[in-house]
Amino acid sequence: MSAETSKEQLLSWREGWLNWLRAERNYADHTLDGYARDVDIYLSFLQANEGVLTPPDRHDFRAFLASQQADDLGHATLARRVSAVRNFYRFGARNGYLGDSDISWMKPPKRPHVIPKDLPQTDIKDILNIIENSGQQEWQQKRDIGFLMLLYGCGLRISEALSLTAADVPLSDWLQITGKGGKTRDVPVLEEVAKAVNKAAEACPFQPEGNEPFWRSNRGGPLNARAVQRMVEAIRLKLGLPAHVTPHTLRHAFATHLLAGGGDLRAIQQLLGHASLSTTQRYTHVDSDQLLDVHKQTHPRAK
Repeated sequence: MSAETSKEQLLSWREGWLNWLRAERNYADHTLDGYARDVDIYLSFLQANEGVLTPPDRHDFRAFLASQQADDLGHATLARRVSAVRNFYRFGARNGYLGDSDISWMKPPKRPHVIPKDLPQTDIKDILNIIENSGQQEWQQKRDIGFLMLLYGCGLRISEALSLTAADVPLSDWLQITGKGGKTRDVPVLEEVAKAVNKAAEACPFQPEGNEPFWRSNRGGPLNARAVQRMVEAIRLKLGLPAHVTPHTLRHAFATHLLAGGGDLRAIQQLLGHASLSTTQRYTHVDSDQLLDVHKQTHPRAK
């Protein structure tokens, strides 16, 4: 191939690539549409700046990334866009549209470390109080309180809390949880949490048995994650809490409050089921921010 690709060659290359993805890789139509759109955006950028498509160039690629970031493109979308472009170039190299070019350097920017959002203990109390005064049936109130207490009191993921079976209840001092990757961990259960879950079991009009899911929906079927998310969203709106407050925020609060109380980082890592200590260390930034806020508000020299 020459150093530049003509418009006719480019159209043939693009059409051949999409046909290959459809026939050989069995990509769904919506995936193909997304990939085609991503590559078209990249090609439009190059042609607007260079007028022609040239072999992959690091400077051009970095300029493209910068233009996308300037448009506040999310990291996941940008990563997919880069994946589509790499795929497009690989196909071109294999099929004679492009010389043997190294594209291993074509990578999206590193994902930024997202610092977990904290939820003050006063907000957690408000959430539980609003459930008690929600006007729902008593068993539904006890279920919602028990479930959220399990997230906050044990630091469980929503999927882990939903995996609780009838055989696990009544809760004892410890709960064995199967987390991500099928890894199991033992989590201590606070007396207050055990009481809340056990009260939910006593009040529930539906009585699952053995390995059946413990948590029940209003109609008696297994409770699902979306129902819990809707419940927390409704409470958040009533209380005027920030948009970041979700069921998972209670797990974050579990970690940050333990850390603020002097909890050991490695112990918290085990409780959360994090494979890497660096994941747990994100919570130290939250705690540091809290300490800085307190210092600014209370230290006499800061006034």
